[in-house]
Amino acid sequence: MTSWVPTPCRVVERTVETHDCVTLTLRPVTGSLPAFRPGQFAMLYAHGVGEIPISVSGIPADGTLVHTVRAVGAVSRALHDAAPGTVIGVRGPFGTAWRLDGVEDLLVVAGGIGLAPLRPVLGHPSRRTVLVAGARTPEDLLYAGDLLALSDVDVVLTVDRGGHDWHGRVGFVTEPLASIPLDPERTTALLCGPEPMMRFCARTLLGRGVPAGNIQVSLERSMQCGIGLCGHCQLGPLLVCRDGPVTGYPEAEPLLLAKEL
Repeated sequence: MTSWVPTPCRVVERTVETHDCVTLTLRPVTGSLPAFRPGQFAMLYAHGVGEIPISVSGIPADGTLVHTVRAVGAVSRALHDAAPGTVIGVRGPFGTAWRLDGVEDLLVVAGGIGLAPLRPVLGHPSRRTVLVAGARTPEDLLYAGDLLALSDVDVVLTVDRGGHDWHGRVGFVTEPLASIPLDPERTTALLCGPEPMMRFCARTLLGRGVPAGNIQVSLERSMQCGIGLCGHCQLGPLLVCRDGPVTGYPEAEPLLLAKEL
């Protein structure tokens, strides 16, 4: 059951990922948190600053919760700077999760910080998983070392701009999508990143024969309450905090194409 009252959680680990992203491991000060599922989010409260939605980037079995935070505003900066020992308020879980029942071949496509909500689905031993992840530069790639160490995931990394020390792919994530081997009917694709990236990736996959119903996207809008009451996150007929963030592409496509939304 989702709690509307923040649960005090202590930062027990802080890992620097990039120049503006950190990963925080949180443990309840007392008691336990409700069960989260991959794709859902929590409302994280920085005391005296405010509250924002952050997707879960890890759901360990030890009762902790993991979030990757990018510093882009006052609240996210306060969370980003939270040192081990800091107490943060956690409300949740909120929103819809990635639908993984019956998945045969899993294709995970992420751009930038969009990799964080997809991280918990990687490495499932019972299905073939391919990850295509992109970032602006090699220094902006999240979890790069951990991803390359995954033995049960085919990992393709690409960057917009490489450097002298980068020997991998350079280009947008749509480019490897056009050529990687896949069985369209068996493939379930999970997309998370900037909306233009998700649109172009979905079109590429549709062009390769992947059914629209096999494509899921994670939407992002300004969320204030987390429970579908305030209307800040309205996207056409959807309230993203309640009806999303994970949505089937058939429902999301007309909304992502409407500029006024």
